[in-house]
Amino acid sequence: MHVFLVRHADAVEETLALRDPDRHLTATGRTQARGLGDRMRWHDCMPDHIWSSPLARALQTAELVAAGLHSDALVEIVPDLAPDGDVRAVVARLRALPPTAAVMIVGHEPGLSGIGVLLADDPKFEALAKAEAARIVDGKLRWRFPHDADAPVIGR
Repeated sequence: MHVFLVRHADAVEETLALRDPDRHLTATGRTQARGLGDRMRWHDCMPDHIWSSPLARALQTAELVAAGLHSDALVEIVPDLAPDGDVRAVVARLRALPPTAAVMIVGHEPGLSGIGVLLADDPKFEALAKAEAARIVDGKLRWRFPHDADAPVIGR
């Protein structure tokens, strides 16, 4: 199984009028997400499932990365990818898929690194930066890819 963990891109700050679930991407965040999708496409990352947190910034990131990938996969909202979600439930759902599945998961920290810990069996799995992706293949971390890098970072 191929799993691509993607942390949402840069978002506006929370205010009294704009609560956390509704925080949307900044112009910089939109550029970051599109760039990450383009870079992932260059490295043959083609998910057949795209799962996103229901929060606006993650959903927008998922849609922009998918567009950069030229992916036709639908973005599916997975409530357990919200900041208060259950990462173990997400991992159980992943493990129920066929071993040939390729899934892009867009969410937040510390949930994404929690999923990485469980999938890669690595208690030192580092948190993802905003607009960064990590590729896990058959339970092993293969690379991490910041939105502004020309190539993935191997073995970090």
